[in-house]
Amino acid sequence: MSKRLVLEESASFNRKVIEYIHRASATGLYEIRGMGAKRSLPSFDDLVFLAASASRYPLEGYREKCVTKTVLGTRFAKKPIELDIPITIAGMSFGALSANVKEALGRAATEMGTSTTTGDGGMTPEERLSSKTLVYQCLPSRYGFNPDDLRKADAIELVIGQGAKPGGGGMLLGQKVSERVAKMRTLPVGVDQRSACRHPDWTGPDDLAIKIQELREITEWEKPVYVKIGATRTFNDVKLAVHAGADVIVVDGMQGGTAATQTVFIEHVGIPTLAALRQAVDALEDMNMRGKVQLIISGGIRTGADVAKALAMGADAVAIGQGILYSLGCNSPTYVQNGEHFSAEAEYATLNTAPGYCHHCHTGKCPVGITTQDELLEQRLDPAVGAKRVKNYLKTLNMELTTVARACGKSNVHHLEREDLVALTVEAAAMARIPLAGTDWIPGMEGRRF
Repeated sequence: MSKRLVLEESASFNRKVIEYIHRASATGLYEIRGMGAKRSLPSFDDLVFLAASASRYPLEGYREKCVTKTVLGTRFAKKPIELDIPITIAGMSFGALSANVKEALGRAATEMGTSTTTGDGGMTPEERLSSKTLVYQCLPSRYGFNPDDLRKADAIELVIGQGAKPGGGGMLLGQKVSERVAKMRTLPVGVDQRSACRHPDWTGPDDLAIKIQELREITEWEKPVYVKIGATRTFNDVKLAVHAGADVIVVDGMQGGTAATQTVFIEHVGIPTLAALRQAVDALEDMNMRGKVQLIISGGIRTGADVAKALAMGADAVAIGQGILYSLGCNSPTYVQNGEHFSAEAEYATLNTAPGYCHHCHTGKCPVGITTQDELLEQRLDPAVGAKRVKNYLKTLNMELTTVARACGKSNVHHLEREDLVALTVEAAAMARIPLAGTDWIPGMEGRRF
């Protein structure tokens, strides 16, 4: 009789779940971390393009033009935003990120002819000076909110929710509340900041309309007003935001990242970006507002292929956060200082992690100087070096986007359409309302092809 040891792991109570229960039992605390969902979710990877062949002709790469110009905020604003590319940098605050990083993002966005966004906590002079096009966020916390800075911005983003934590407020733990951050946010130094989960001056869509009107009056109707929602009840939320007067809707799916929140939010609240995008487009089409109100999608956008698929499904532009951080060197084993490369392996080890696995943005001990307020650590990110890396990343995404568009026979990236896509899984086909590859079948929409 064999006495071989058989190790059979439970699907429901696997090692990860057991570790969670042990930690909760030992501490009585929930886990807080940064970045986005780690679970596998239906995503843009589950869609592929039907490129041109005999039934239509592709455009010749590098010889035939493919337009990427993007205009946002055409509904009511006197001065809509004009971008060279449909790829923007999402809101990430000074506090979550260092001042050097915010400057680097502004430089890169300016060089690529796109926009960057302030995030919570106000506008830094470095960010405004380096950014040709800057979107100013108004969040429930109102930390650092300044009408004078609002007027200096090029657009306003009224944040109702965030994909990584819809229904929850922001967090900035005390170790990142430096003297400068505390002064900008009118907070005590070194004390945890936990933002409100909803704006203090409204309880429903009527109040949202009033707030949008106030922001327009403050800026003399010049600036486009975006409304950002975390993806949950997307169809109705988009309709309410449009009814309240938004020029642009920003929908952030659950793959979106954060500097710090409860893991239970990140992994178990909200819906995937793929499903949220479909519902947002449905809402705009149902109101006959597609093209009149622009749609920006964010949450897990990583590649030029992701951008192309988002535009084909109906987005006008995308916003990228986590991808930008990785572009700067997040989770890299090395950092560059004064032109020399140094290993960061030892610092990752002190956080009980390693490059490629780090999600410790909330600690302020970022080994490569990105998500920190530590005066020594933040010097590991040189604004010029960071700007060059982000510019290269955005340039690559845009080249991939136009390559795909030309292959589909499009002379403008905004001409990509749902008909250019098919799904590889039943789940993705149902969420995106895209036919399963090789068929005309859209699960739940029998007999209809969009």
